[in-house]
Amino acid sequence: MAYPKLTKKPGAIETAASIAAGELSPLEAVDAAIARIEHLDTHINAVVVCDFDRARDAAKGMDKSAASDATPLFGVPMTIKESFDIAGLPTTWGHEAHRDNIATRDSAVVRKLKAAGAIFLGKTNVPPDLADWQSNNPVYGRTNNPHDHDRSPGGSSGGSAAAVASGMVPCEFGTDIGGSVRVPAHFCGVWGHKSSWGIISKEGHDHPLMAGRGAHDGALSIAGPLARNAADLDLLTRLTSERPLEQRRKPISQTRFLALVDHPDCASDDAVRGPMEAALEALRQAGASVDLTSELLPDLRAQHADYMRMLNVAMARGAPGRNGQRATATDWFNLLDIQYRNELAWAKLFETYDFVLAPPAPVLAVPHRDGRVFDGEIEINGETVPGASGLCWAGLATFPNLPSTVLPIGATGNLPCGMQVMGPRYADLSTIAAAEAIGQVLHS
Repeated sequence: MAYPKLTKKPGAIETAASIAAGELSPLEAVDAAIARIEHLDTHINAVVVCDFDRARDAAKGMDKSAASDATPLFGVPMTIKESFDIAGLPTTWGHEAHRDNIATRDSAVVRKLKAAGAIFLGKTNVPPDLADWQSNNPVYGRTNNPHDHDRSPGGSSGGSAAAVASGMVPCEFGTDIGGSVRVPAHFCGVWGHKSSWGIISKEGHDHPLMAGRGAHDGALSIAGPLARNAADLDLLTRLTSERPLEQRRKPISQTRFLALVDHPDCASDDAVRGPMEAALEALRQAGASVDLTSELLPDLRAQHADYMRMLNVAMARGAPGRNGQRATATDWFNLLDIQYRNELAWAKLFETYDFVLAPPAPVLAVPHRDGRVFDGEIEINGETVPGASGLCWAGLATFPNLPSTVLPIGATGNLPCGMQVMGPRYADLSTIAAAEAIGQVLHS
């Protein structure tokens, strides 16, 4: 099958600069993005809720004289993950029963991005309950990977990554608890950022069963951007963060990395290992210090078991706990204590290392399947392993609440491969800057 050619398109900052310079109007930017969606999305099915008329009206009403430093996304068209509320649009989380759940107000992230000048064209596809590395549901159907339509773009922010990778929009916003920003970025060959837990509000990102009453942000779960470059990730993170963030930059030649290529719970497929090892060698050649082991590293097998227990309790709102019973308050507080000790161990490690490098997933984009990836098996170097075992790389940064930036590092065949750059908690802009510096080494 011949796929539509994926061409490079301007990023968010570049688009805003063209508008500010008078080379492009907000309406022209919006119309161009709509045209790309209408051309490409027949085959990809990423933008599943379209709001084109309101987007064009918003663009027509934008006065260029209103652009300022406070509106760095002035006139920039974008989409957002379906699970974020936008007033007047459905929020279904992939459930037919919630097809008529229409949001009455914008989520916090949408409000902040609109205030910065962004124009929303619609919403992108997700799996039911945001709980798969695919983006396929009874309401909107299946989203295809732009690089291979027989494969998944990832999940649960798969529609987000596919929209960015295909060139439909310059940037997006997703959420991540089990790699749901990082894995789609990795599968689709774009940039993604898992923010430090708690810095970006998830108000207005509530399951439809909450009936608009509002809910706690949720343990482990974060909101984070996807884009085509590091500069856009940096801007989107700054615009949505609830707290000031500092950025520390170091030359690659003065940076000390700890690189993890395999996990005790899951090996890495050679299609991932190859680009990872090539990237690490390029960093060594650029003068970076790259260690492959460290006694400072927490017990990764124990961390993964604790992460999976907390993940399951958080996703099921209390069930299951140990022995198939609902988790008690005592169970939850014990988990919080374990998580805190794990955070301290990582903080100690980052006194020695600047960043930790790892795969976002043990495999490249997986073929489509009817059931969830986590309920089936994945193939690693010719052997089948439980699909859920791949979550070990997601939990690496999720359990200790750390930031992690994914950048594209290469490809195996026609499938892209990414790498995550982890850093100390709240060092979000630093991991983005480090990822940018790594990208310059690999792609210059």
